[in-house]
Amino acid sequence: QVQLVESGGGLVQAGGSLRLFCAASGRTFSSYAMGWFRQAPGKEREFVAAISRSGGSTNYADSVKGRFTISRDNAKNTVYLQMNSLKPEDTAVYYCAAKPTTSYSRTYYIPGMYDYWGQGTQVTVSS
Repeated sequence: QVQLVESGGGLVQAGGSLRLFCAASGRTFSSYAMGWFRQAPGKEREFVAAISRSGGSTNYADSVKGRFTISRDNAKNTVYLQMNSLKPEDTAVYYCAAKPTTSYSRTYYIPGMYDYWGQGTQVTVSS
């Protein structure tokens, strides 16, 4: 199985930046598309960003486009989420997820298409 370990969350002021890390286990990291999702209390899990297996394609929710950047380093089995210009509305638990399918362009934004999830890391943005 694939195990994902997230880190980098914390408390930041509005307008600040934060970088999230997701370390994946094993030798098969490059076989998975990766995504970031977030969930605020009382709300449904929401797509944030995704990246294809090779890193050649990236996709973002409209709410974070232009502010967040997803990237990956397959040699290090790591995916990143650089978050700039943070807003209080970005406050949530952020989850890293791995998607073991080839239907990236049609399914990257769907939580149920991701088979493996990290434990989540809390991001709190103060106003």
